[in-house]
Amino acid sequence: MNLEAVRAIYIFEMARFFRTLMQSFISPVISTSLYFVVFGTAIGSRIDSVEGISYGAFIVPGLIMLSVMTQATANASFGIYFPKFMGTIYELLSAPVSFFEIVIGYVGAAATKALFIGTVIFVTAHFFVDLPVVHPLAMVAFLVLTCISFALLGFIIGIWAQNFEQLQLIPLLVITPLVFLGGSFYSVSMLPPVWQTITMFNPVVYLISGFRWAFFGTADVPIGLSLFAISVFTAGCLAVIWWIFKTGYRIKS
Repeated sequence: MNLEAVRAIYIFEMARFFRTLMQSFISPVISTSLYFVVFGTAIGSRIDSVEGISYGAFIVPGLIMLSVMTQATANASFGIYFPKFMGTIYELLSAPVSFFEIVIGYVGAAATKALFIGTVIFVTAHFFVDLPVVHPLAMVAFLVLTCISFALLGFIIGIWAQNFEQLQLIPLLVITPLVFLGGSFYSVSMLPPVWQTITMFNPVVYLISGFRWAFFGTADVPIGLSLFAISVFTAGCLAVIWWIFKTGYRIKS
């Protein structure tokens, strides 16, 4: 493996993150703080608890997942789309660098950025609510896996997109609605039976449920099913990326 090439791509992408610190870091933190004010304070004052957990604390895992999924996807998609847009991707493809090393560099940087933002939001949450973590290792594992899997998805979107509008299409119209409808601010058990069944077809439910289990020890779906869901999602993204580089889909043309 060409570790020097991976390191160069990773450092370049991380440097871009710190050059746009206001957009990449401060903006999501401020947005999340506003969520705490609106949902945790305004709505939380009218809801005593959900499954024995204060509402302000209950929404924290969902808020972290919302930020992590959207940021990992956005950073990875823009990271690989910009070289396509500028034409510099051909220099990368002609260099002695394998597609595996390219993916590690871009996806690793995007996952690191999302993990950093998720960690800051986790720390910020302690200023608003008392937040226990029953399974800290599981929390870290779910957070890292989510960062990696959605960075892989963002990489696919960046390859697929042919303009900036398409670059934002899936995050805005697919990922964000799925997160909001995936139990971020409520428990699936609070829904009518019919909607509970429909919600189970939302893959984000399993990620949020597993992440919430790591905090409070309670989940809407079995923890094993959550791990299986994120493993299948990650494997699916890897398979699509392998196919993209094998066929040259929207890379060599």
